[in-house]
Amino acid sequence: MSNDLIMDNHDDILAHIWRQLRRGGKDRRHGFHVLTIANALPDGKATQRVMVLREAEPETRLLRFHTDLRAAKSDMIGDGIPVSVLAYDAKGKTQLRMQGRGRIEDDSPRADAAWQKSVPFSRRCYLADPAPGSPTDTPISGLPSDLEGVEPTMERSEEGRKNFALLLTEITKIEWLYLAHTGHRRAVFTYDEKAESWNGQWLVP
Repeated sequence: MSNDLIMDNHDDILAHIWRQLRRGGKDRRHGFHVLTIANALPDGKATQRVMVLREAEPETRLLRFHTDLRAAKSDMIGDGIPVSVLAYDAKGKTQLRMQGRGRIEDDSPRADAAWQKSVPFSRRCYLADPAPGSPTDTPISGLPSDLEGVEPTMERSEEGRKNFALLLTEITKIEWLYLAHTGHRRAVFTYDEKAESWNGQWLVP
């Protein structure tokens, strides 16, 4: 796909966005592999964190991230709250500002499948005790001493399943910015629930 086509046609841009997000979920070197997730707090303030994108599903508009069920964000997001997602790919000269609804899922076939695909070293962080965010008098990883710098066996890693959860974000709005020396391009895509389709609108960069 040429850059001119990417920059000047809504359908092509949206398809390109989701292709790149899918790549980001698979390729650790892609600019969309590590994203920033933000949400409002009960007191009206905001919080954000950097998370690894595990999968993007264009058909369902879902972005999948992994998290610890004991982490504060799991209680905060729960069954669903509005969230925003920021992505920037320096190589692709593209920024995405996305909005949607996030939810935590831990006891489901989707969560089971994601856990089964995880390797023991990735599962190791869910063996931390005490839980993430717990106060401590000394700098610690939280991992059992025998797992510091060591990959657990598959059997040992299964102990962390009870702490594993998914953060699923259903995207309803995407603001796209493409940076180019010949002139930037900017557009916003909003999902119409009734029509089950995306609507695109050009914006001045």
